[in-house]
Formats: sequence, C-alpha cells, structure tokens
Amino acid sequence: MKNREEERLKDLKDLRLEIDKIDDELIELFVKRMDISLEVANYKKANNLPVLNPEREREILNKVSSMVSQKQDAEMDNYARVFFSTLLNVSRSRQDLALRGESPIIKRAHDAIQSTPTLFPEKATVACQGLEGAYSGLASEKLFKLPTIMYFNTFENVFAAVEKGLCQYGILPIENSSAGSVGEVYDLMKNYNFSIAKSVKLHIKHALLVNPETKLSDIKEIYSHEQALNQCGNFLKDLKNVNIKVCENTAEAAKKVKELGSSNVAAISSKSCAALYGLDILNDDIQNSDNNYTRFICISKNLEIYPGANKISIMLSVPHRPLALYHIISKFAALGLNMSKLESRPISGSDFDFMFYFDIDGSLQSELVLSLMSQLEKELDFFVFLGNYPED
Repeated sequence: MKNREEERLKDLKDLRLEIDKIDDELIELFVKRMDISLEVANYKKANNLPVLNPEREREILNKVSSMVSQKQDAEMDNYARVFFSTLLNVSRSRQDLALRGESPIIKRAHDAIQSTPTLFPEKATVACQGLEGAYSGLASEKLFKLPTIMYFNTFENVFAAVEKGLCQYGILPIENSSAGSVGEVYDLMKNYNFSIAKSVKLHIKHALLVNPETKLSDIKEIYSHEQALNQCGNFLKDLKNVNIKVCENTAEAAKKVKELGSSNVAAISSKSCAALYGLDILNDDIQNSDNNYTRFICISKNLEIYPGANKISIMLSVPHRPLALYHIISKFAALGLNMSKLESRPISGSDFDFMFYFDIDGSLQSELVLSLMSQLEKELDFFVFLGNYPED
C-alpha cells in the first residue's frame, strides 16, 4: 500500500516537473511575443494606426479555434479562446500604454499624496441630506469631532454643494448591509466631479416613534425612508391595516409625525430623533437584523489621499465585446487585489449599456496599482477614479 502511494507521489512529481518545463518555455515565448508587440506599437504610432484591430484579433481567435478543432476537442476550444483572448488583451494594453504614455491619474495621485495632510480634519463644513437627526448627520459626527452641518433636501444637492465649494465635504449613504445599495446615489455619481476622502460604517438601530399616549393598535400610518422601511420589513409585515408613507429621510418622518400630532401615525427613525422632536419610543429594536450597518462615503471636491488609505473606488463602462468585463476583473486578480464590491447601473437613454462601480482593496502608494489605474484610464472610453481612502 505504501509503495503504491509512493509511486503516485513520484508520478505527480514527474508531471509537475514536466509542467514547470512547459511553463519556462511559455514565459520565454510570452516575453518574446510582448517585445514584438511593442515593435508593432511603434509601427502603429509611426503610421497613425489605432491599437485595436478587431479584424486581426478575430483572425487569430479563428485560427486558434480551427487548430484546436482539428484535435476534435470542443472543451479545449473554449479554454484556448479564453487564453488567447487574455493574451491579446495584455498585448493591447502594452501597446496602448506605449502609444499614449502615462495617464493624468499618475500626476494627480502623486500630487494628492504629497499635499494631503497627515490627519483627517476635525472641523469642517459638511453637507448632508435630510434634517437634524438624520443618519447622515450621525455619520458626520462620527467622522468629524466638530462638524458644521448644512442639511439639503436631496442627495443631488449634497453633490452640488461640494462641487460648487459651498461645503468642504458631503456625506452620502452608499449601501446597507441588509437592504443593499442606495441606487440613487450611484446614479448621481456620474453627473458630478468629486472624490471620496473617507468612508465610515454606522450601526443602524431603528425605533418606532409615536406621539405621547399612542398604542401600537392605534397606528394607521407609518412614515419613513424607503431604505429604513426595507430594513424593517419583518416588523412591518406583521402589522395589519397600516399604510406606509415614504419620506425623503427618517428625520423628516419623525418631524412629520410630530407636526401631525395624531395617535394614528408613527415614524421609523432613530432614537435620537425621539428626543429631538419630543416623541415617545414605542419599540426601540425593529430592524430585521442586529447586524444592520450603513456605509457612508465622505466626498470632497479635490482628490485627498490620507495615510492608511486602503480602499479604491472607480467607475467605468466597457465596450460591447466578449469577455470585456472579465478582462477588467482579471487585471485586479493578476495583482492579487481583492474586489470588495461590484455594482452595475443602467445608463439612462442607452440601449442596455451599464455603468460599473468597483471597490478594490488597495493603495495608490503601490506603483503597480497606480500603473493599473493609468492603464484602465487610457484603455477605456469612460473611466473615473473616485478615490483612494481609509474606511472606519
């Protein structure tokens, strides 16, 4: 039995040695191919030719498919196409960089790293959506020791206040651990110039707020923000004959209940809003999960990269080509970068085109990561670097 196991191990060792030999040959051929690809780039530059040649790439892939098909191996055909598609993408990337040079993001990043203070500011004028008592305000107080908060009616007004310089920073909810992404914020990102300076996760605990002497059986209407309502779905489904009213934010819901002064209405809001608007807490724990967190981003007009920045956010669109998104993701994988979030949103007015938003664990202090961002900016028709920032 032992001898048989030793023979198997020996066979595996021999197979691995054979693979290592093939890998050595592949590396040598790969370097040679990339060097020739660079010569092709120089020719294209001299003759004012584009990097992408779809006809040439189709010719190569069809040749590969034909050669593999002769061996009557359909499964290998798929593997070969993926392999050579990746090889063509890598070759195209090098040609693109050689033709266009470094992108502006490299200078922006170096300038930001040099000019950003060592410590995140304790005081700032901060734009938030909602009213006093809104969760965005609570997130501001977690990020800044002494924020001067200006409240705006909409998320769009928060973006605009930062872009126009009315406020130094803006606080926006981006996703919730149970209710998912805040789609409206993602949709607005492409319309404004901003950078993410920091992000913070806030533990959200929803309470049912009512006017004094109100009982649960009295309630006919409940006011709150759509995200908060989703986060309290289990509680709401057990209520009978209760109408749901959507508000711009949870603080507005609490204020609305106070103004109505009725025992037939309630708000799903924070406990702090109870004290702020003189309401009673009928139930202080109505969210679906105790592990309920909302992630907020802190945006600024200029790019700021603070020490310890470990998260990168970008948005981009990809061309309508097979494996286009795969090739983007594979670039992160090649550098060992963890992609912590991928969000897609339809582009308004387009025919099923999508904008993609990535969160990546990484730092622009790494020249390899910075080079990748430069490469993406040069390759893609639409690419926006949103920031490199720390998350609390």
